[in-house]
Amino acid sequence: MSSRETIVVAAIAALSVVAGVMHYADAPAVATFAVAGFALAGLAYVVSFATEALGERFGPGMTGFLQSTLGNLPEFFVVLFALNAGEILVAQTSLIGSLLANGLLVLGLTIIVGARGADGGLMRFSPRLPNDTMTLLMLAVFVIVILGVATSSNDAAAGHAKAISAIGSISLLVVYGAWLASYLRADLAPTPSAAPTAMPLATSAALLTAAGVGAALVSDWFINALAPAIDSLGISRAFAGLVIVAIAGNAVENTTALVLASKGQADLAISVVKNSVAQIAVFLFPALILVSLLFAHSLTFVLPPVYIASIGLSAIAIWQITGDGEARAYEGAALVALFVIVATVAWFE
Repeated sequence: MSSRETIVVAAIAALSVVAGVMHYADAPAVATFAVAGFALAGLAYVVSFATEALGERFGPGMTGFLQSTLGNLPEFFVVLFALNAGEILVAQTSLIGSLLANGLLVLGLTIIVGARGADGGLMRFSPRLPNDTMTLLMLAVFVIVILGVATSSNDAAAGHAKAISAIGSISLLVVYGAWLASYLRADLAPTPSAAPTAMPLATSAALLTAAGVGAALVSDWFINALAPAIDSLGISRAFAGLVIVAIAGNAVENTTALVLASKGQADLAISVVKNSVAQIAVFLFPALILVSLLFAHSLTFVLPPVYIASIGLSAIAIWQITGDGEARAYEGAALVALFVIVATVAWFE
């Protein structure tokens, strides 16, 4: 690592320690919540550049997959601890928020940055991943809409939402596994040689391990401070989950994709964002539903109608804008605007 990166990692480690001290010292909830949130974002940054260094040995597909998978670790832990604390709405809305924050906000900003730096103001990228992502996202939307209709119409199936969600989760995970094997096959072989400045493999692995452990601990402190903090601030739990928790838990995609887009690496930038959207929809969400069966409070695909509509309509908008493999800045701005509208609705929940 460079001296600058070493200083940044040390600062993030110190911030994480401060969050732990504040948690165990019963510091004011709002302050602990804020420090833990910044620490989560910092740990996500460590995951980001360590994974990018690891990805220098592979192609953009594998790198984007690693970035998204490891970048979703904070979100995974946040949802688990929220479920354990009985914060079902926060757990649900943070997952929905992750989908929308990545698919609308981050993707939109990435397109704006990428298009402004591209020839002719047109950001170009391979259309395969956007189209694959939409196929996977629509599978998740299908399950969510079917259960939503059953619940709103008092259908008999609504009484078996937990079982339907579990079976649907297994189905989504199988499809995701089949897609992933096909998508990564071309990228599994390492490049002939790593870049001369590539971070040593052992260093990357050590940083990723430390960041993963840190994310688990900080997520616990973050969730413990969540309820009293949002009560003090007068923020709705829906807004906290949809916006604050989702953005803090997905800081990797929030920063990495923008940096890559600014460097003109359009395919890799889109890969990071789209991989994250696909993983949340058909891996993270269903995996957490299955894991939650071990908890007193279970997670299902049953969502409030307003968020069912948000996910469904967002999926159509994302496909319309990115399905052809090119996008302009105003299209990115349209995606950002959609996220702002959903966030505003959550504010008044």
